[in-house]
Amino acid sequence: MDWMNVLAATTGGVLIGLAASAMLLLNGRIAGISGIVGGALKLPQSDLDWRLAFIGGLLAGGVTLFLVYPGVFDASLVRSPGALIAAGLLVGVGVRLGNGCTSGHGVCGISRLSVRSITATVTFMAAGAGVAALVTHLFGGVI
Repeated sequence: MDWMNVLAATTGGVLIGLAASAMLLLNGRIAGISGIVGGALKLPQSDLDWRLAFIGGLLAGGVTLFLVYPGVFDASLVRSPGALIAAGLLVGVGVRLGNGCTSGHGVCGISRLSVRSITATVTFMAAGAGVAALVTHLFGGVI
């Protein structure tokens, strides 16, 4: 077990929890990424400023991490562009069907003991694991 990975994962989890809590306490909003992005695309856009700031912060954090520690983004699992597009579309459909994403249901909803969020999170985690296992088994993980 690599203790640096454990420390990094724990620190990341704590930061996500603090950010989600701050969003709820200071802004009265759930930090669900799909809802924030979806709201930024809808009219009227009366609350566009904080949504764009949130999205910009996510992007800036990712770019900063890439510049400081690019090795984090190395991936040994290779997929075709078609598989990546299909996966993205399936995630989008799942988010719409589940009325939210892992950040909204998995982080914010479970912490509020929402039965709906717990059910949604268990469902999409099981579906994701099942699809990943199926793709790996049927296609050798190379589609």
